[in-house]
Amino acid sequence: MRDTRESRLLLVLLIAVAFALITVDIRGGEDSPVDGARQAAATVFGPIESGVSSAVDPVGNAVSAIRDSGERHDRLAMLEKENAALKARLGSDDRARSRLEQLDRMLKVAGQGQYGIKGAEVIAIGAAQGFSWTITIDVGAEDGIKRDMTVLNGDGLVGRVTTVGPHTATVLLASDPDFTVGTRMESGDELGFASGQGDRPLRVELLNGKAEVKKGDRLVTFGSQADRPFVPGVPVGVVSRVDPSGGGLTRTLYVTPYVGFTKLDIVGVVVEPPKKDPRDTVLPPKPKPTPRPTVTVTVTPSAEAPVDGQNQQEQ
Repeated sequence: MRDTRESRLLLVLLIAVAFALITVDIRGGEDSPVDGARQAAATVFGPIESGVSSAVDPVGNAVSAIRDSGERHDRLAMLEKENAALKARLGSDDRARSRLEQLDRMLKVAGQGQYGIKGAEVIAIGAAQGFSWTITIDVGAEDGIKRDMTVLNGDGLVGRVTTVGPHTATVLLASDPDFTVGTRMESGDELGFASGQGDRPLRVELLNGKAEVKKGDRLVTFGSQADRPFVPGVPVGVVSRVDPSGGGLTRTLYVTPYVGFTKLDIVGVVVEPPKKDPRDTVLPPKPKPTPRPTVTVTVTPSAEAPVDGQNQQEQ
């Protein structure tokens, strides 16, 4: 529209009419004379407003979703962090509990055998010396550790110290093929020598080829002169198989060791030997045999079975 004097007068007139209608509508309240016109306008323009709203809502929803997504992401990240910290704490607690149990068992063994021990932690497997079955522990010469000391844990014989540094030491495990220890059978005086065979049972050669040995018999260390490298009475293992060939100068046994050499953690080095041989007192209690249920079957004669006397009479 061109900006002329007539157009300006028309605009002023329309504004005046609009204010007049507003005034009449406000004063009329619910009985406003322009209510019908307003409803008609709503009927005409309502669908248009709904369409515009529908077109605009996805954009608003998307903006809200982005904002909410960021909040949810932050919350999820925080929860994941809390869960990771909790799992780490629980894992740490589980390991601490396991190590405490190992320490308790080892102290019990030391108390039963009257061994003076120095506790240590396994910090490495294998050694520069080339042994195939060795561990490194975190105690050394400054802790009173010397070469050829017995090493044990809560299960039994672990090995012997071979190399000592200021703060660490190398232990040759009883499972190593180069390892040999004197043994004594439980509740007897049958002596022998046990040798490591890696991940297989220990091989024991009894000095008495006619010794009576059976599966399940147990062995302890016999001890060495001056208690080095081995103190007496340390549990070694359980006989799992006896070589059937007998009558020779020696007899061969295969012994499952008490110690699990692939899962060592807490060990003890015997720095003070017992005053007297503990013999079998350090061995764990023998497992009680599982009773086998006895089934008794009673056979009763059938009522229809003929009696011998009756058969003879009928014949």
